[in-house]
Amino acid sequence: MEQNIEDYKLIFEKEGVYLHTNAKRSNQDTTIPGFIRIVERAGVPALEWSPLEDEGRSAPAVLYTKKDGDGVEEDANYDPGYEPDWAVISTVKKDREHVPVRDSGQWSFSLPLSELYSLRRARFSLGRNFLVFTSRGGHPLPPLHFHRGGTRELFRAMNRYIILDQSPVDGRLFLAYPHDPGALSQSFDRLQLFDDGSDLVSRFIQDPYATTFGGFSKVTNFFKVALRPPGPATHSRAAHDPSFPPQSDEEPGFELINCGVELGPRPDVTRGRPLDKWEEFLDPEGRVKNPERIKEIVFRGGVTPTLRREVWKFLLGFYPWNSTHKEREDILRVKTDEYFRMKVQWKSVSEEQEMRNSLLKGYRSLIERDVSRTDRNNTFFSGNDNPGLTLLNDVLMTYCMFNFDLGYVQGMSDLLSPLLFVTQNEVESFWCLTGFMELVHQNFEESQEAMKKQLLQLSILLKALDPELCDFLDSQDSGSLCFCFRWLLIWFKREFSFEDILTMWEVVWSRLPCDNFHLLIACSILQSQRGELIGSDHDFNTILKHINELTMQLDLQTVLRGAEAIYLQLTQCKELPLKVQQVMGLYVPSSSEEDSPDSQASETLRLLAESQAGAASCDSAPVPTYP
Repeated sequence: MEQNIEDYKLIFEKEGVYLHTNAKRSNQDTTIPGFIRIVERAGVPALEWSPLEDEGRSAPAVLYTKKDGDGVEEDANYDPGYEPDWAVISTVKKDREHVPVRDSGQWSFSLPLSELYSLRRARFSLGRNFLVFTSRGGHPLPPLHFHRGGTRELFRAMNRYIILDQSPVDGRLFLAYPHDPGALSQSFDRLQLFDDGSDLVSRFIQDPYATTFGGFSKVTNFFKVALRPPGPATHSRAAHDPSFPPQSDEEPGFELINCGVELGPRPDVTRGRPLDKWEEFLDPEGRVKNPERIKEIVFRGGVTPTLRREVWKFLLGFYPWNSTHKEREDILRVKTDEYFRMKVQWKSVSEEQEMRNSLLKGYRSLIERDVSRTDRNNTFFSGNDNPGLTLLNDVLMTYCMFNFDLGYVQGMSDLLSPLLFVTQNEVESFWCLTGFMELVHQNFEESQEAMKKQLLQLSILLKALDPELCDFLDSQDSGSLCFCFRWLLIWFKREFSFEDILTMWEVVWSRLPCDNFHLLIACSILQSQRGELIGSDHDFNTILKHINELTMQLDLQTVLRGAEAIYLQLTQCKELPLKVQQVMGLYVPSSSEEDSPDSQASETLRLLAESQAGAASCDSAPVPTYP
């Protein structure tokens, strides 16, 4: 584009914004990479998009990258041959064939902001989120997908010239109005558009390496950033104004956490021995006499491999703790019948029927693809024509019949494989999976609200524990902690060895010592890396790379000791912020003194003192008890 330099002023520019030429027909969707800009031409502000080709640059449609083993240049055109991991929602539509990038000059556009009528968040195939701008003449522009984020900065730049206000009848529609200097009350938090994580699904589909660590909006500085007056085309690392007043947030769950109190020293923690006796905990009829004692031992040291098959069925709710031997036989018989009734439902679907059931066909295709690459290094699933793979496939297909609303989502095969390995039984592994999914099913829902909430809660905890580390991550655009997304999605399954995951999961299934103990595990890992991160030359990209390379490098027992020590340190703080107490389940509103936070904290400290004494004593000593 040629323009008179005196009449042209660049206000904002962002690369990696894909224009979709036919987004509603998923099999014919061409994506053209380009630039989005806010410019002034002769003093008139305009929104512009132009393809990379118009900039004199090469514009391959790079969807995947492969790291070269020698650390040299990446192969930008690498296609792994399958849909990558971490597509958070069910993607059961027909596979989209890649359409080569065409001559895209015809797609450039320039729209004066005074002619912008509205923008809409739209969702098309594969769960991708797009922005669709509509002119005052009623003509929608092609959908734009921000592959590398940047919506927050774009709208901050637009706010210099116009106001965007959410439609009272359509939560996805935002109307444009002339700028009113007194309209700062139209705060960015109302827009709910600056959460770059809203496009997390699409980026997982297109680039699993980078997007595992992608971009939910920052939490601790969200409002300061969103409400800061926009300047020239600067980016998100501008210095914070210490005099800027804190903004309240009407949306539940968001709170700026500034602990401001001394947490005190972090105590030393000793792990215990695993549960290695079972029969002595049963009464003559087979009831577990002291379930809480079992959970305490499991939390302290896990379960010996020979007992896992039995104990896991109690931890995951397949068997009630107070059931007798006879009742468990009856439960197994009933559950076996129920399982095979559901299995017959999908087994009896003919090929002709399946051709007219795209949802079931999509689930089957996705399951077959994931099963073929799940834990293949484990002997139970290795080799071709392995019966373990058949069981993995059949259990996942049957789960689709059990929970058809959720169906199958990538990542669920990672949750099932350890269950199947331990139980060595199709029916038992299925019902253990349903119990596990009761704990984590919200992780896989399309809205991603549960994942956003957990990342927010993790940020709240880390801000209270280590403000310096949080400030450093913020300064490198990593304060959103979205590099922890995979950790939380499938409970660290890809971060530890297979055997370590068996121990970690049973520890967390004990539900001790508090709610969200898995978040304290994440805090323990992050704080173990603070020396490597703070004071280094790490930037956003190298932080992501460093976190990714922790896979299989972490010592589980060290991490668990750190997580429990964090719990003890926080509970000993008498002025712990309310939000932190809520994340950990330490605060339950009550008018009675015995239920007050102070009373709970005192009881917790007493029990924790017993815990440490028990861990240091011989096997016959009382096992530590957590509330």
